[in-house]
Amino acid sequence: MKDHRGRPVVAVTGYGMVSSLGQGVADSWAGLTAGRSGIKKITRFPTEHMRTVIAGAIDYLWQDDDTAMDITTRAAILAAEEAIAGAGIGTPGDFPGPMYAALPPAELEWPYRRQLFDGAQPIDGDAYDRMIAAARRKNDDYGFKHALLGFIAEGIAEKIGTRGAPISLTTACASGATAIQLGVEAIRRGDTDAAISIGADCSVNPEMMIRFGLLSALSGTNEPPQEVSRPFAKDRDGFVIAEGAAALVLENYDTAVARGATIHAIVRGIAEKADDFHRTRSKPDGSAIIGAIRATVEDAGLSPDAIDYVNAHGTSTPENDKMEAMSLEAVFGERIRTTPVSSNKSMIGHTLTAAGAIEAIFSIKTMEDGIIPPTINYNHPDPAIPFDVVPNVARKQQASAVLSNSFGFGGQNACLVLTAEPA
Repeated sequence: MKDHRGRPVVAVTGYGMVSSLGQGVADSWAGLTAGRSGIKKITRFPTEHMRTVIAGAIDYLWQDDDTAMDITTRAAILAAEEAIAGAGIGTPGDFPGPMYAALPPAELEWPYRRQLFDGAQPIDGDAYDRMIAAARRKNDDYGFKHALLGFIAEGIAEKIGTRGAPISLTTACASGATAIQLGVEAIRRGDTDAAISIGADCSVNPEMMIRFGLLSALSGTNEPPQEVSRPFAKDRDGFVIAEGAAALVLENYDTAVARGATIHAIVRGIAEKADDFHRTRSKPDGSAIIGAIRATVEDAGLSPDAIDYVNAHGTSTPENDKMEAMSLEAVFGERIRTTPVSSNKSMIGHTLTAAGAIEAIFSIKTMEDGIIPPTINYNHPDPAIPFDVVPNVARKQQASAVLSNSFGFGGQNACLVLTAEPA
């Protein structure tokens, strides 16, 4: 089967997830549609003197002395194994295609850096030279591996057995959607009949809390934790950092049908646009976000009127929600006021690099189950955003075409249009 541009149609035949609502798509989806929040007070490290002390952490996977890379790898593998088993493709440890993984930057965390500092000789001289000398004396295989850019992806690929070199990518909070984009484009080009796209990020640690806090991106409200993430509400004041992982098995539609696979959805449109205005802010006219949405709908061969539901980026920051609302209105016109637009981040928090992949799966579940998840904590509507945000309670409503938005710091914007089968 070919799409309107003569390209192979790309199907989703398997999905897997780890989120603050539970391990596995079923548990996460059940929590989401019940309007349950996975956000709670941080307990895995001291938070005294921190402005923000809550997160959507996946403590059920946390092990003492874990680094962010350790728990991210573990979560990504669990999501990938669920997706591959669901797709019924390949054999354990032998996935028949490439992997595109959206992952946080690899870096040594402060406890390890402190060990290097303590191991340095107390002499004058260049600090970098002393650090290198300390690392050589330490001669630690653990530290070496954890400083490599491809550490996480190599670990995932070794476990699930993908083809070729595993791709690690980061486009900030659009990364999960970008990983799906690379998988889709590989199949459309005819490079492969199957690919697995993964988004994973488990960065709830002191350093990330401080970094995002300094950017004034995090909410400074901590009580009650479950009511802090308030996308599109007038009293929103920042996002809540969270952890999670998601994996999607993508296949050439014809190949998938030929082997009798279950088709969960079609990735019908996908596009991205860069914004060069500011390191953290969007261009005031919204042109990059508007361009990304329009290009995605056009790539799908649809008109905006065909979109039944928008799975919003919806971070709960005053700036992002305003820009997303303005951009949706520019593309959809008056129709956006009656089109359901909800934000999963009101319940799972903002999973950063993983967000686009997690929310793509929730978009697919919306079509499969005919349930639109709510935007919870919507008690004070923002009159500047007069949308149907599916307030507080999930809604039974069929949808056959969903737009899923992902916008990242640095002006990286990527969107998906997912449709139900048949294409």
